[in-house]
Amino acid sequence: MLKISTKGQYALLIMTELAEQNQESYIPLKLLSHRHNLSSKYLEQILIQLSKSGLVTGLRGNNGGYKLTRQPESYTVGEILRAMEGDLNPRTISDTPTVSSVGNDDFWDEFNTVINNFVDSNTLEQIAEKNRQFNGYDYCI
Repeated sequence: MLKISTKGQYALLIMTELAEQNQESYIPLKLLSHRHNLSSKYLEQILIQLSKSGLVTGLRGNNGGYKLTRQPESYTVGEILRAMEGDLNPRTISDTPTVSSVGNDDFWDEFNTVINNFVDSNTLEQIAEKNRQFNGYDYCI
């Protein structure tokens, strides 16, 4: 069963918040952890993984924090989730399939395609824009 971990869910949440901010400013780790009631250590693990994937960049020091490496519209939800979860294939594939038939295999292949097409067709900017509309503003803080 395809299940997105809490790390994957928080990664998307934090990336969305970074997308809603001024793209030139670094957002401090403490501020992000406070806003989402997460421990700094847990959030730092997520941000380090996102940084290793090239999705965010970090800066140490008084004016430090994290920011996106690109514009929000260039990120897909799929690439963010894959950075945290790895492959999003809903089927566990082994070298010797135990449950297999042409019909079943076709179904799982199509299911995998639908999931990946869905997450790859949604951008970080689309999610951030929905948040802005819901919160009644159309500008970055």
